[in-house]
Amino acid sequence: MPEVDLSTASILLVDDNAQNLELMQAFLDELPCKLRTASDGVEAIESIDREQPDLVILDVMMPRMSGFEVCQKIKSQPSTRDIVIIMVTALNEVSDYERAVECGTNDFITKPVNKLELITRVRTLLELALVKQSFE
Repeated sequence: MPEVDLSTASILLVDDNAQNLELMQAFLDELPCKLRTASDGVEAIESIDREQPDLVILDVMMPRMSGFEVCQKIKSQPSTRDIVIIMVTALNEVSDYERAVECGTNDFITKPVNKLELITRVRTLLELALVKQSFE
């Protein structure tokens, strides 16, 4: 695959736990992407309505609106359904993975988040999304 310029890409990190947000932000700092954060699902939807990211990293368990609900809302709208979503969960139940897939997530990572795994998955999914966009 040709080299893809990730400096044009944007990522929205969504987690109600400030420490988790800071940790993932620190992990992703080595990527040249623009990073934004939201502290819950409602804030995430508002942020996406203002400026669409290329990728959303979404915690599953949040107040006001769960990650499943946010994912479903993003994937149900024609204008946002191509946004790549990685769900992050401490849940290890098969039913949670099934529900995430049914909601339309592109990938999921379990907590505690591993830096190399996060960066590798984000980079790969962003590169695929940007290459796809270049052909549209």
